[in-house]
Amino acid sequence: MKKFLFNRYDKDTLLKKVSTDPRERRVISFYRYVKIEDPVAFRDKLYDVFEDLGILGRIYLAKEGINAQFSIPVENYEKLRATVDSIEELTKIYFNDAVEDKKESFIKLAIKVRKKIVADGLDDSKFDPSDVGTHLTPLEFHAALAEPGVVVVDLRNNYESEVGHFENAILPDVGTFREELPLVEGLLSDDKDKKILLYCTGGIRCEKASAYLKYKGYSKVHQLQGGIINYAKAVQDAGIPSKFKGKNFVFDDRLGERITEDVLTVCYICGKPSDRHTNCANLGCHVLLVQCEDCAKDLLNCCSEECKNIVLLPEEEQKLLRKENRVNKKYPTHHLTRKLVGK
Repeated sequence: MKKFLFNRYDKDTLLKKVSTDPRERRVISFYRYVKIEDPVAFRDKLYDVFEDLGILGRIYLAKEGINAQFSIPVENYEKLRATVDSIEELTKIYFNDAVEDKKESFIKLAIKVRKKIVADGLDDSKFDPSDVGTHLTPLEFHAALAEPGVVVVDLRNNYESEVGHFENAILPDVGTFREELPLVEGLLSDDKDKKILLYCTGGIRCEKASAYLKYKGYSKVHQLQGGIINYAKAVQDAGIPSKFKGKNFVFDDRLGERITEDVLTVCYICGKPSDRHTNCANLGCHVLLVQCEDCAKDLLNCCSEECKNIVLLPEEEQKLLRKENRVNKKYPTHHLTRKLVGK
């Protein structure tokens, strides 16, 4: 029987398939910068074996490597380990198990070929991307945070760091990683001889960033191995208080993993303490925002009265309106303000 290397079902069907599957699932991420000669052929091979293992998730491939976030039935975890180790480019790759598992985190398998596995905006020909900073285990990173004079940098986007971050970290106010590195370089211009501690969600952004900073003359660049995900598990296992406060934003349907009970931001609508991320229910807007349960109920999971009025329209009218707006390049005119508690 012919196999399809893409999803063939609508969202409702996919959600039903996942929710009715009795198997427990585990959320995993991994990455590796490694030369892949033919990413398209590699994609086809990977899709075939991953589909057989019941994997659902989002995987990016490029000639420079792989970046994967997915869930798998727990019963197939060891099979995944053996399968991955049998692929030369992925042998002994580090699995970063999520802090929290949710069955519906991913509902389909998508493996995409891109120019880069992370959109960093860098010209890799100008420096050595493999000359990365010193990797610190979570407990080493935890101890280093207490050293005098260290500089801690969050390499995630502002909507990620707003709901959770390490104490006293620099939080660049940018919406993309591409914008972040030039800004970080400027913020650290007087700290070239200081000990720099970098962190991100799972570690992949730190790989390129640490190599770039070393190229720019920073001599003491260190990075958190396995990122926040690994740190949260390690301090929990060690029974020590987490220096990361709040939630760890994740790029799947969970939109966050609770690390500590600290709430670091407020609802964009009413200003009450909240770290509940959601996307506006108006698909013509779909803006990401922090919104409390009360405002979500009042606005029907929309970001504004304008968008609420749109989702109350019949579905066909909504589709027509979205089409007209795309043609005319017209988008919602409201502006949401990011608000941090104590800032």
